[in-house]
Amino acid sequence: MISIDDYFHLPKKITIFMIYIKIFMFILVVSPIISFESYGNTMSKDELVDFVKSFVKSNIPVPAEGRLDITVPAIDPRINIKPCLSKLNANIPQNHNGRNVNVKIVCDDPSPWQIFVPVKVNTTIPVLVSNRVLAKGSVLDKTNTQIEYRPLNSLRGENTNTIDSLEGARLMRRLSKGAVVSPRNVCLVCKGEAVTIVATSNDFTIKTAGTALSNGSHGEQVRVKNSRSGRTINARVASINKVVINL
Repeated sequence: MISIDDYFHLPKKITIFMIYIKIFMFILVVSPIISFESYGNTMSKDELVDFVKSFVKSNIPVPAEGRLDITVPAIDPRINIKPCLSKLNANIPQNHNGRNVNVKIVCDDPSPWQIFVPVKVNTTIPVLVSNRVLAKGSVLDKTNTQIEYRPLNSLRGENTNTIDSLEGARLMRRLSKGAVVSPRNVCLVCKGEAVTIVATSNDFTIKTAGTALSNGSHGEQVRVKNSRSGRTINARVASINKVVINL
């Protein structure tokens, strides 16, 4: 049974109980919101990877017509990337080798943090290659060559990205399928073949026929025999079967 004293204090007890209920309900409703907002400010690993790729792409020079392939390995799942309220800063070491880069990411918040992200960079450029096995002496043209993108760090010596200046040139050595065509491995003027000799000065130009006595690529000096005079001269290779003498 409820005593007289309990009866008069009952409304007060009910009021206190209701207050506890309201506080409890408030905590249940507000807690998920607070937790969600905290999570929303945390930078995901995917966002960090996108930031690094964008930074590297903007700060690594690419040759004309070249392509840049950027690979960021998966970030260690044990690493917890804290929120950053300020703008992220990034830095690439000056002594990187161009292929493996450790990008330094810095957050300048009141509680600063930094992380190093390894990045693999592969630069490719278009080069002229053989599309089949070509024997020594083969004449280069658009049917036996093609343009392919190759890693820049794998290329050695001189190369070209067009057939235009080499069409009609002869190979001075055998090429396997897919081999890079180097201007140094072809002769625009080949030993024993007929050439046009062009003698130029400020006042006139003379053309005559001759025979090449040695092989030569563009810009190289070759020995040529003048068919009319029989004299042997040195001339500069200008193009296919054409040499030039400056008088």
